[in-house]
Amino acid sequence: MLRHLGRGAVAELVDHLCAMARRLADGLAAGGARIANEVVLNQVLVDFGDDAHNDAIAQVVQQEGTCWLATTDWQGRRLLRLSVSSRTTTDDDVDRSIESILRHAG
Repeated sequence: MLRHLGRGAVAELVDHLCAMARRLADGLAAGGARIANEVVLNQVLVDFGDDAHNDAIAQVVQQEGTCWLATTDWQGRRLLRLSVSSRTTTDDDVDRSIESILRHAG
């Protein structure tokens, strides 16, 4: 990556991915989710309070196809795990993902 893009472009990419993850975390928290990690890179761990509910949210959002999220076991709980990994991810993509997740979290 460094050789292909150069140091500046890689730094911009990392900054972009971090900003999109922060936007996800902020939007989901504003909708009532608990963000279980300090969002310092591109990963967001989200909790809607119940392991089975978190599993169900992941399944229905995956089926809907708005975004891909998985579950993970963290500190004895089942949480939603979102990773922002594409430089083409936009604010609109993140906002649609937030809307979908919150709608299915009900």
